[in-house]
Amino acid sequence: MNGLDEGFIAGYACLSARADLLDRINVFPVADSDTGVNLRISLGPLHCCHGKRDLIADSLFRCATGNSGNIAASFFSEFLRAKDHSDLSGRARKGRDKAWQAVADPRNGTMLNVFDALAEILPQAPLNEEHFPTILATLQEVVLTTTGELADLRSAGVVDSGALGMYLFFDGFFRAVTGYADNNRPLADIFPDLLAISPHFHPEATDSFCVDALIRPTNGQALEQKTASDLGESVVLIPDREQVKLHIHTSDPQELRQKISRLGEIISWSDQSMHNDPAIWRQNLRPDCLHIMTDAAGSLSKELAKRHGITLLDSYIVSDDIARPESLCSPEGIYSRMRAGEKVTTAQASLVERHQLYRAVCEQYGTTLYLCVGSAFTGNFATAVAWKEKHDLGDLLKVIDTGAASGRLAAIALLTARYAQTGKSAHKIISHAEFLVDNCREYVFIDLLRYLVAGGRVSRTSGFFGDLLHMKPVISPSPDGVVKVGMVRNRDAQLAFAEERLRRETTKSKKVFVLLQYSDNEDWVSEMAREWIPARFPEVEIAVEPLSLTSGVHMGPGTWSIAFGPVV
Repeated sequence: MNGLDEGFIAGYACLSARADLLDRINVFPVADSDTGVNLRISLGPLHCCHGKRDLIADSLFRCATGNSGNIAASFFSEFLRAKDHSDLSGRARKGRDKAWQAVADPRNGTMLNVFDALAEILPQAPLNEEHFPTILATLQEVVLTTTGELADLRSAGVVDSGALGMYLFFDGFFRAVTGYADNNRPLADIFPDLLAISPHFHPEATDSFCVDALIRPTNGQALEQKTASDLGESVVLIPDREQVKLHIHTSDPQELRQKISRLGEIISWSDQSMHNDPAIWRQNLRPDCLHIMTDAAGSLSKELAKRHGITLLDSYIVSDDIARPESLCSPEGIYSRMRAGEKVTTAQASLVERHQLYRAVCEQYGTTLYLCVGSAFTGNFATAVAWKEKHDLGDLLKVIDTGAASGRLAAIALLTARYAQTGKSAHKIISHAEFLVDNCREYVFIDLLRYLVAGGRVSRTSGFFGDLLHMKPVISPSPDGVVKVGMVRNRDAQLAFAEERLRRETTKSKKVFVLLQYSDNEDWVSEMAREWIPARFPEVEIAVEPLSLTSGVHMGPGTWSIAFGPVV
């Protein structure tokens, strides 16, 4: 059997690859379409847990967000501490108990029942390849029964998204641990007609907020579950030494904060609106339309990608020994840490996570075009091609090495997706994507060279003298890697350079799409989009997006970029 570390990495990969599906069927306790996102964030540290499981278990409660994420963190803070395979059943029982105790109003029909079933089956079925199907079948049955347990799930005609998320995790986990090699069935065959919201389901509107707070109770006194329950809805309480993690739904975050502050010191706080997005409920997975996938290393926000039906393959941002998918990170926090001199690095998605995502998009969407970040930047193209040769018997995954990264990749993906939405054939869409690869451009304006030096992109000598002389490089991603295309002294010179290159483009194409990207300078870049470019190029179409954090971490705060391509 394989080690537990490999199991946790594989389990997270299976969950992460289908997070968008979990979001689409999320209706309980609130239909706010964030179960997949919250589980990816909360369990993100499992992405790279080699030799660090006890450390990750200690820190999970700091990463946990949302109802599902906090409950899962309660379970895994125990399950991760298993010393070996024989210790898993005992840790599953402890994790199950901890998860049930964390919820103020625990309900059947949720991931709690998956933890129940796991705690019961592990002592009965030896953990080996022969008994893996028995374990998985038990968990499948639990997920199937969730629909009948909760009224919201029955009305929507779906299984519980949190329970399904845990099923996906344990499928990957036990498959890796036991070495079970047989291909598993598509989810649509296992849970027929239970993975899409009924068109007759209309969730209640909500004006509530999802609050996650870390507090240190006054005088070290324990915070009672009854006290927390009186503060709001969907309360999850996780005690950890002298601190307590609270998850609460409330209609008034400010009033709630005042109440919590009387219970102790607030160490961290976040509140997010739980709005309903009807477009998500009605999203049509059109198998007759070529689906577009790209890397989050292109500067497409998760929101913009979802709006255009694009699937993103995340890299990870590693800070304070915690890994988080880049499209789910807070750029403000990352750049603030970098300016303070803290170490922030990037990491690729695991091989198993990439493989799981290729399979997931083909199962859900049919034929998929993967516009891959350039091979000079990552090995994603080679990985996708190798997977395709071995597993893609139906020739569903089409892969293009764009030679691009950052905003150039975003422009290629976005313009290709827009072209695909006109109903063109797969052949024409792929041809158009290849045209965009040849005709999209990007210029990235670096503020300080020391971040490129730290990442090994330029030598220390050139970095030192560039900053000393106040020179700011202009670079461009190409099939051969990052190419320096100019050096300027200040922001005015950057703008002059951008204007000259954009003017060349507008003389070649009738209509041009411009993508501006910012790091920690959103206000200035947005003002440029509102005033500077329209005054000089009134005909261009402009979008403003954050620079991908994979790029931002290497190029540093103060960086901005302009990418453009022809609109057909």
